Amino acid sequence: MTEGPRRTDDTEPPWALAPVHVSYRAVREGVSRLLAERPQAEQLPVPACPDWTVRDALNHLVDNCRSAAAAAEDDDPAASAFVSADAGLAELLAEWARSGALVDRMFAASGRGRVMLMDAFTHELDIRRALDAAPPADHPAYPDTLDLVAGGFSATVHAHGLPTLRIETSGAQWTTGPGKPVAVVRAPRHDLYRSFTGRRTLAQIGELSWSGSGSVLAWAPAFTWGPFRPPAAPTEGVTALR
Repeated sequence: MTEGPRRTDDTEPPWALAPVHVSYRAVREGVSRLLAERPQAEQLPVPACPDWTVRDALNHLVDNCRSAAAAAEDDDPAASAFVSADAGLAELLAEWARSGALVDRMFAASGRGRVMLMDAFTHELDIRRALDAAPPADHPAYPDTLDLVAGGFSATVHAHGLPTLRIETSGAQWTTGPGKPVAVVRAPRHDLYRSFTGRRTLAQIGELSWSGSGSVLAWAPAFTWGPFRPPAAPTEGVTALR
């Protein structure tokens, strides 16, 4: 039986997990600010999602939020508000603000929503890359979403019968299974997050700090999991964020 990921690093202050609704609101407000300042960017391509423009990415986020709000508040007219397919950025952002307020309350009451937060944060980073805007140095979504995707990666390591690996970043670490890890990969949290969510090539992942008796090639199959798959060619570079 695999040992789940653990935040256990005695050498760094432990991460504090922000409530999901706080992190999701930070994603929504961050993307909204970016796009309100750059309305001309809606047709820019999103390198991490080759079939999407920035507007497509935003429409995906708004659709997910509206669906969650409608499922939770089906008696509330605001939850089922419809935005036409040709709506502009301003209309989409207004809809996201409206349905997002309902989702914030739902997440605050239930404590759920980690998967939706992870999806939204992943696409916030995608949109930032498309706009050539720096990733946030300190975003409340990092601890919870990285914990979630490290868990998905760990489960895939176990499913493939791969050796136990320790994953480390400043303030946190995870172990992918039982027994003593045969290797350690350490990187800034942003680079780990993008590696686990199919935004880095295997060659880029191999450039992270690996130690012990293994390299990325030993765990390569585990980086394809859920909807994620390493791209064949780079869509972004590495960062210096911690």
